[in-house]
Amino acid sequence: MFDIGMTELLVIGIVALIVVGPKDLPGMFRTLGRFTGKVKGMAREFQKAMDDAADDAGVKDIGRDLKGMSNPKKYGLDKLNEAADSFEKWDPKKSAKAAKPRTPVDAEKRDAALQAQPEPKKDTGSAADTPLTSAKDDQA
Repeated sequence: MFDIGMTELLVIGIVALIVVGPKDLPGMFRTLGRFTGKVKGMAREFQKAMDDAADDAGVKDIGRDLKGMSNPKKYGLDKLNEAADSFEKWDPKKSAKAAKPRTPVDAEKRDAALQAQPEPKKDTGSAADTPLTSAKDDQA
């Protein structure tokens, strides 16, 4: 807390022994210890009061929400970053060599799949070929 090393503490103790005397020195250290304890207790109480006030104001909820908003997984940005990284590492020359050429078997499978699909129904007449009738024509 005060960054007092062992040598500085020894010097302070010797000076206190000379100034106060050996008879009153234990009482002085006892009083100093009690004072230090009271100060630490007050600091702890103040910290607790500030934490309670922050909890009442909703600071923890706001902090949790901000952490959630900054989470890249929530918005899918992690997958976007992975895709960007894989795109940067992509070499079109390597992928062209690694691509398997199409074989006649693949073409046969494709043709068989196309033949298995039903052909769309052909309309023999158009709307222009059919005459328009009205309700009067139907009554006559």
